Amino acid sequence: MLSRPAFLLALSLCTGEAVCHITRSVNWFPCTQNGTLPIMCGTLTVPLDYVGTTSNATLELQLVKVSAVKQPKKGSILFNPGGPGSPGRDLIAGAQAPSLLVATGGYHDLIGFDPRGTGTTIPFSCYPDDISRSTQPYGIGLYLNSSDTAIGQSWAAKRVFAETCFRNARDVGELIGTGYVARDMMQIVDALGEDGLLRYWGFSYGTVLGATVAAMFPDRMDKVVLDGCVNPHDYYAGLDVEQVTDSDRSYDGFFTGCAAHPEACELAQGSPIPADLKRQFYDLLYSLKYEPYVATINGNATIFDYNALKAAVQNALYSTVTWPILATGLHGLLTKNDTATAAVASLLPEYPSGIYPSEGLEAYVGGIRASDVRFRTDNLTSLYPVLERFFAKSQIFGDSLSPNLLTYAQWPFRAKGAYTGDFHVKTKNPILFVGSDRDAFTPLVSARNASSGFEGSVVLQHGGYGHTSLGQPSLCTAKAIRAYFVNSTLPAPGTICEPTFGLFSDATAEQEYAPIANFTKRTIGEDDERALLSAITRLNTRIPHSGHAL
Repeated sequence: MLSRPAFLLALSLCTGEAVCHITRSVNWFPCTQNGTLPIMCGTLTVPLDYVGTTSNATLELQLVKVSAVKQPKKGSILFNPGGPGSPGRDLIAGAQAPSLLVATGGYHDLIGFDPRGTGTTIPFSCYPDDISRSTQPYGIGLYLNSSDTAIGQSWAAKRVFAETCFRNARDVGELIGTGYVARDMMQIVDALGEDGLLRYWGFSYGTVLGATVAAMFPDRMDKVVLDGCVNPHDYYAGLDVEQVTDSDRSYDGFFTGCAAHPEACELAQGSPIPADLKRQFYDLLYSLKYEPYVATINGNATIFDYNALKAAVQNALYSTVTWPILATGLHGLLTKNDTATAAVASLLPEYPSGIYPSEGLEAYVGGIRASDVRFRTDNLTSLYPVLERFFAKSQIFGDSLSPNLLTYAQWPFRAKGAYTGDFHVKTKNPILFVGSDRDAFTPLVSARNASSGFEGSVVLQHGGYGHTSLGQPSLCTAKAIRAYFVNSTLPAPGTICEPTFGLFSDATAEQEYAPIANFTKRTIGEDDERALLSAITRLNTRIPHSGHAL
């Protein structure tokens, strides 16, 4: 078995879900982190296995809290930054906390926790160390149109990966699914000793978690914001072609924005016509498939091939802040200018193309995500029609967001306690969904499809590019979210909020307005738009992006 921090605690009398409710108060204590606000750390004991009838082991959740700065306090808000695979405590413990306080109005305590499989909570890993991880078969992370043999190579590599995970992680493989995390969240809510209702802001995968907990516990929902929505039906089915609906539209926006601002976009200096820029990119991409470019960056030889360039584009489309960096890097590759090409390298994950580099990605693509998915098959040919649908729906990401399908099909674990309902419920209070038709990873149609099952919910259409409402900030969107948390005010159905700053713009809230220096009543007052705009602009650059969207 793997060597990891101990997570099994003293035994309890937990013998089944019906009697497996052992919530106590959170044990809070002062702690030191890298953020700018004082925080409290906490621990909470929960059942390890909610539905098992033979285990009475428990699990210790670790939490962090930043206290409200305005009165009367309106309870606590839990957060999930996405993934799955991204820890939640860092979001609250780090430099994001002041901005999150402003974004939510300042009346709530902010609470982060590491969901199962992430951070310190049953960290899921298929390898005992990084050396072992480096021996995994090449091809496990290949994009499926990178060569004529990529699909078969990836299928075989993912089979080896699945078998390795089963050998090394079978003690926890069934215990880290979304259904159990949803139960953990309600244990936290109970232990807080407030009103017994959940307040929550989830991004990307965090919307699946939010929809799941809302469907499981509809009578206990207060204010729930699901931002950058994944279709929960498709998530659990695993055949989620819908996720790439707006990917090409999003990337086309990169070329349009670049062409409109050639003074800020090096890629447009030769021909500021969007169609020309797009053609140049795809000519470059496909040339790298057959003849990768070797650049010298910081004295080291770096290979740029089809997979590397697509990975850089994928990471860049999370936030419009990185679009000028991508443009400079593409210009460098086209002109073989290694100094400029370094910009592309800065967008790449720090691992060789074709492998999973860390526990975070293993938890994302395997431990959590694949365990949640229902379908399995040992017949690669049966997946070809679904893969073709991916390829037809998106030129840019059809082959880069579909390889996980090959993992799901062969995964050895099935999450215990998985939610199997239909997501058609009426929650105690209506949910606010936020979606954009310019989001490359979570399309607007997914927000609408998810909302359709939750009676009384509203979809706020965010008009920005990037991923979630923070990818290209909008004061209008931010005010709507804050009003919902503070006053329970939902935007009118059909509301569309356009971004505050344009593409390839030099203007930022940090430049136009004074930074958030302290948290006086005036600074976070509901009418202080300057502080709010500054806050969401900071969050745009600081919310951790997984680099592996759903």
